Amino acid sequence: MADSTELRAEVARPTLRPALQVNALGKRVPLPSGELTILKDVGFEIGQGDTVAIVGASGSGKSTLLSLLAGLDSPSDGSVVLDGEALSTLDEDGRARVRGEKVGFVFQSFQLLPSLTALENVMLPLELRGDADVNGPAMQILQKVGLGERLAHYPRQLSGGEQQRVALARAFVTRPSLLFADEPTGNLDTHTGQAIIELLFALNAEAGTTLVLVTHDEHLAGRCGRILRLDSGELVGEGVAA
Repeated sequence: MADSTELRAEVARPTLRPALQVNALGKRVPLPSGELTILKDVGFEIGQGDTVAIVGASGSGKSTLLSLLAGLDSPSDGSVVLDGEALSTLDEDGRARVRGEKVGFVFQSFQLLPSLTALENVMLPLELRGDADVNGPAMQILQKVGLGERLAHYPRQLSGGEQQRVALARAFVTRPSLLFADEPTGNLDTHTGQAIIELLFALNAEAGTTLVLVTHDEHLAGRCGRILRLDSGELVGEGVAA
């Protein structure tokens, strides 16, 4: 039997809350022909610091699920709790606040603002958050991703791989607790895509960020610690990557 000292140690040991809790999540949209179910009764939990891939065929509901997890869309059923915040209890301003404080994004199409330089694109989320120093952190992380000589270049002056490096820098510059990546190599050739993936996982490991990655690439999914499989809007498989 444990003595009183051991019991006190057990009580004092903090329990980390999950990065994401997803409960019976569903999404339906009305169509002229009737209601279309995109997601049905999806539930799982992701721990802090985990790396998780969401995989499935085109049309399986992956991107819709990611939008719901990030609070960019509202579910028809169920709930999402992001780092202790129940998104369904917040209005759009509240969800935007949570994203600004806790979430980073990397998209297939880069989503850089064409009228801003690489440096300005990376500074933008810091400015929106109201940080006092936006130039220093943005320059530092652009140097880290190998673009220290490209700070004043506009997206049109950068290759696809360089644009995604800027997008990675923008995603990590706010030091998010949770990073969502939607097909981050989908618009890149194999060699460039592999370099971006190596950089993504290196930055993620260094920052200790929770990573949720949507992909149809099984090799990329295998880099994550855990895989969630969607089929026709339902969670059909879950396990540790081989």
